[in-house]
Amino acid sequence: MRLDVDVAKASRAPAPASPELRRLKHLLSPEQVSFVLQRERSRADRHQAEFSLVIFRSESEMKLHVALLKIARIILTHARATDEIGHYDKTSVCVILPETGGNGAWQFAQRVCDDAKRQGLMPVCVVYTYPSSWFPKNGKSHSHNGDRGNVPVSVDVNGKNLTPSEIPVQSLEKLLAKKMPWWKRGLDLLGASVALILFAPVMAIIAIAIKFTSPGPVIFKQKRAGLAGKIFEIYKFRSMTTDAEARKKELMALNEQDGPAFKIKFDPRVTPIGKFIRCTSLDELPQLWNVIRGEMSLVGPRPLPVDEAGAAQQWQHRRLEVTPGLTCIWQIKGRSRVTFDEWVRMDINYIRRRNIAHDLAILFQTIPAVLLRRGAR
Repeated sequence: MRLDVDVAKASRAPAPASPELRRLKHLLSPEQVSFVLQRERSRADRHQAEFSLVIFRSESEMKLHVALLKIARIILTHARATDEIGHYDKTSVCVILPETGGNGAWQFAQRVCDDAKRQGLMPVCVVYTYPSSWFPKNGKSHSHNGDRGNVPVSVDVNGKNLTPSEIPVQSLEKLLAKKMPWWKRGLDLLGASVALILFAPVMAIIAIAIKFTSPGPVIFKQKRAGLAGKIFEIYKFRSMTTDAEARKKELMALNEQDGPAFKIKFDPRVTPIGKFIRCTSLDELPQLWNVIRGEMSLVGPRPLPVDEAGAAQQWQHRRLEVTPGLTCIWQIKGRSRVTFDEWVRMDINYIRRRNIAHDLAILFQTIPAVLLRRGAR
């Protein structure tokens, strides 16, 4: 069913062809909306600006395509020349508001919903803003605009008066995250399962060596930033002393990697067996279980610790658009030899080219890179 059908036609009643009506016939398609969102994100990153997306739907008993078009007409009466209006999906319409934060977007949404309620459209809307705070602070999630949580909210159709500053704002980054293709998930499950079986004897030997050469657990767990900033617990063979995390601050002055990432060649926290499994990347083998769980992929940007990911620049968060991986372009061409900006650009390049042939090529190139210890620390 076409959502951009004329309201008058849908209602089987004649109507004059007003300029507004003619413009509504050219609402952006969902694909065009996606393109505009990416464009506005690039602009916001370049100019350190912000923008918002407001999605509207109707809960009235009116025919869906009629209600959506009426809401779109109302949006048009309030929109600026720079705002973009279109179909977000088959059940909703949206408006993209450049250079508009959460408060301004909610004020816009409230005006549209007030007009829509007067026409019996029973409007419901959600506001998304970019950039947002990706990671929780003190156990709570915060948006870019004040202390409002990332909780979906509907405009109260029963008349409860909520000011924009009281209404939560959603993180737009979560909408921009890319779902894992079926072929990639299949490759992950097959590859990780086979690898766990093949490397089981090696993993058992490493576990015994760690247990008998240094006190502490065999497996090291650390919170990392995953898809769309979702925090998960990564598994690695412990290659450092048990107080490694506590000693990180005192070693920051020795950091040899620019940007938020932390890497030093001769790390005093590394255990004797840890040095070997780190330079051979054998410490990463338990992450095959993260792949099985769907928290990671065989190929994708390496997940950073939450504090390092949170310290990254706005444009660098693009690497969180896809599921993180065991290996990527950085592992086979860069590692410690490149700057953090170059590292992120490699990840973004992978995201743009992601396909099964590219993933397989990276996996095969990872083998000699690991064996030759290119850039390993």
